[in-house]
Amino acid sequence: MPPRGVKKGTKRARQYEHVKKSQRSQGRSEGRAEEVAARTVNKEKARSGQSRTASRSSTRDISSGRRGGQRSGSGGGGRTREQLYNDARKLNISGRSSMNKKQLLAAVNRKKG
Repeated sequence: MPPRGVKKGTKRARQYEHVKKSQRSQGRSEGRAEEVAARTVNKEKARSGQSRTASRSSTRDISSGRRGGQRSGSGGGGRTREQLYNDARKLNISGRSSMNKKQLLAAVNRKKG
């Protein structure tokens, strides 16, 4: 079910279903897929002036379609330091709080591999 304010059969409703289906095919849970789809549709509505209120980040940031997961941690820059830190914590790596990103990456890779 699309977010409130999105009528059935409209472009935004189709966009919502498409994004939700795509997220499910990537292995996301139903709830997470719905959340991502709703956020995407709401952002696109704000960018095109269809919503009553719009945050500055919604209107000035690059479009979600063009961004395409740039900030997901899977791009060229790899995982963020915070993501690596959380992995290190799960692997019970000592001294992780004083490590930088490069050191965390090496420690996580050593422990996993």
